Amino acid sequence: MLRFMQPINSKTSRTELHKLIRDLFKGKFDSETDATSVSDNEGSRIVVKWAKAGSGRDAGRSNRGGKRGVKRDSFPAYIHFTLQKTNRDTQDALSHLSRMLHASVKDLSVAGTKDKRGVTIQRVSLKRNGKTVEDVWKLANGQTGRRTMSEVLTQRGERGVRVSDLNYRKASLELGMLKGNMFVITLRNVCVESLETIDNALNSIKHKGFINYYGMQRFGTASIPTHSIGLALLQSDWHKAVSLILRHRPGEHPDVIAARDAWLLEGDLDKALELMPRRVVAERCILESYRKQGGETRNAMGALSTIPRNLRLMYVHAYQSYVWNAIVSERVRMHGAERPVAGDLVFDVEASPQDELLIVDPTEGASAAKNSGNEDDRKPNKSRKPWEPQSVKTLSVEDVDSYNIFDVIMPLPGTDVAYPGGHLGDKYREFLRLDGLDPDDFTRKQKEYNLSGSYRKIIHRPGELSWSVLRYTDPDVPLAQSDEDKLLGFDPPVIDDAGKFLALQINMKLGTAAYATMALRELTKTETSSHYQIGLTQASADQEYRGSAGGTSEGNQGIDVAIESNVQHD
Repeated sequence: MLRFMQPINSKTSRTELHKLIRDLFKGKFDSETDATSVSDNEGSRIVVKWAKAGSGRDAGRSNRGGKRGVKRDSFPAYIHFTLQKTNRDTQDALSHLSRMLHASVKDLSVAGTKDKRGVTIQRVSLKRNGKTVEDVWKLANGQTGRRTMSEVLTQRGERGVRVSDLNYRKASLELGMLKGNMFVITLRNVCVESLETIDNALNSIKHKGFINYYGMQRFGTASIPTHSIGLALLQSDWHKAVSLILRHRPGEHPDVIAARDAWLLEGDLDKALELMPRRVVAERCILESYRKQGGETRNAMGALSTIPRNLRLMYVHAYQSYVWNAIVSERVRMHGAERPVAGDLVFDVEASPQDELLIVDPTEGASAAKNSGNEDDRKPNKSRKPWEPQSVKTLSVEDVDSYNIFDVIMPLPGTDVAYPGGHLGDKYREFLRLDGLDPDDFTRKQKEYNLSGSYRKIIHRPGELSWSVLRYTDPDVPLAQSDEDKLLGFDPPVIDDAGKFLALQINMKLGTAAYATMALRELTKTETSSHYQIGLTQASADQEYRGSAGGTSEGNQGIDVAIESNVQHD
């Protein structure tokens, strides 16, 4: 329930407001006049709440909800909405949403994953299975018993998750269906001799770009990197992959450590599952599969197949990214990052509009449907055009002057890509063979692990880049405003012009495959891992002033990403 706090004196004005609410929300809300607790010379307040089924203008409609005379199931098959999450990774947020919506996590899809560290915004699609936008909004925002309407509209989302801007769509989102990402990033306690140093460094990135490495997010920050699991999958070493996923990792949360101990040290499967948090998706899937098999662990491949498909593919894509980073480092070591050289690859006809050309297995649509377990989904996506290999050329000595460094691409290993000429091509093949892989054959019996490959530009130049310098004293006082705070009507941050410390706020637009952390790595010449950034924060001089201006810490450590948001295709 929402009560308008300002009383309205005029009865005519109150009548007009009641009518506006009815017309605007098509009977989804009821409004009534609340004349209690007001003085004789004060007007009455308006109270707005969800309409009860069968009341008001909802009367006579289908008991399945929706517009007058329109059955719920006549709406398009999907609901799209905007998801804002705070300090949660995408898979964790989707798992939370699936529980809130009483839906399978396989019914939710996104165009790309977002960082865990920060406040991020992206579109999500839901196969609605009879739900309406009103159902989804209420369930996702907790307005079904746990929270009142007033709390939903005036407080931050539960567990760092909020949804808004819901509408019906005919199709779901798929990976890659976006143009890029916008970032607002704040670096605190910046120490430079002059502001000119900042301007020079950022102007260099603006005009020259940065090496387009895959960021730490691609590989994880644990002692067992994601790409090592991917290599085990590509080697068809299923037991090794399971072992790596279930193995202990230093620095984990105590509840996860206890769950791993229960299985690895005690062999107690039920206890391990009871202790393992739901946010630890892959481990829970494997353990649940073992329980269904009566504790038998021989079918490691079957256990792995219960992990959500996008997570399994993330492992093998991480290995591709690992190889790409290593070969690009070798290329920069040998030839620098200023101009093309003979042996480099470029697109033959015209450059791809994206920094990474994704090469999709033509069977992916059918494979994904098969793994979804839904009969309705067991069809390839006919809207997706069949992939055709893009022609590339290897530059000769005569070619190099016709191209610039922004044209140079490097392949992610796969069956349908060309390798660069000369030493780099040899290095690619040597690297893969040392890992026990055939550089010319990435076809697997398990088709989902087939790798066709892709191409990625080695230098990325931001589409937009601007920056400003701010002063602050209390490191817990926010310096940027999230969309949720704007939506809730919270006051924007007040900048302390007399603050003791310097902060740099960067607004940046990057392409679909570029990592903001790699731009920051180039800018600051420091590591971007969470552990390193936490160490910097803890050693920073501004920590002495925490809470001095009334700030409250909400996990703000290291790089402060205020907003990361998708730029969607139209």
